[in-house]
Amino acid sequence: MDDVLFQILSEALHGTGEGVLCTVVEEIGSTPRSMGAKMWVRPDGSILGTIGGGITEHRVVTRALALLQEGGERELYRETLNATEAAMDGAACGGSVAVYLEVVGRENDVLVFGAGHVGKAIAQFASLAGFRVTVWDEREEFANADNIPWGRTLACPLNEVEARGLPFTSRTYAVIVTRGHSLDAEVVRLLDGKPAAYVGMIGSRRKIAFVRKRLLESGVSREHLDRIYQPVGLPIKAETPEEIAVSVLAEIIAVRRGANLAGLRAALEPLPPEESSGREDGASPSGECAS
Repeated sequence: MDDVLFQILSEALHGTGEGVLCTVVEEIGSTPRSMGAKMWVRPDGSILGTIGGGITEHRVVTRALALLQEGGERELYRETLNATEAAMDGAACGGSVAVYLEVVGRENDVLVFGAGHVGKAIAQFASLAGFRVTVWDEREEFANADNIPWGRTLACPLNEVEARGLPFTSRTYAVIVTRGHSLDAEVVRLLDGKPAAYVGMIGSRRKIAFVRKRLLESGVSREHLDRIYQPVGLPIKAETPEEIAVSVLAEIIAVRRGANLAGLRAALEPLPPEESSGREDGASPSGECAS
């Protein structure tokens, strides 16, 4: 594999972008490239490498873009060239080829802001559920691989997290469980305008109402605040960090799978309308402190 392609794949696997790796896995007769030839297709249709050019490559690029747009993960593309197509592709006698297409870099990321007891438990459960996990905390003694061995840990000032490559995509599930109200608010402010499938914040309704009011006054958009699942997690009366982690992951999985979240909440713990704050479907067992 060429060094540039290897680097691109490495970056995709670490959350900096997605694409489709196309590999010739079978050749019969005369084909433009031999088995093992690779091509990387980016979401904008540009490519790196080649599987031989011509009509076959064009069709493979088309299928790769369809995989990205349709949410697919992999596909085996087969094609037999007729005499005219073979001549166009430079394969004088014609032949058949099979190309394996695999989406790389399309991960469901759980970003945990806060490496206290609750954040640590959420990281562990998210990893077990198959999510790629990153845990941030400004305290290195908390955010380190010895304390949290599930996924990546990041210890730095909050204003440096984007430069450190935190993945903000439509498949990002962000959970805010820092050591205090003011830091929670700073994370909420950071996430304003960022793409995400889910943003949840721990805390009682009183805390959330207070943080929400302060953030609105400071210019954070109401649209952003309204998309936050607050308090975080399904209302299962969880108390311990591990129980809270179960409630949070259950909510994230429900969002990811398109479950009837409002129905789940109503079945678990119906609440009078006047008791809810933030999202209309918000309810949680979470307490005041995350660490």
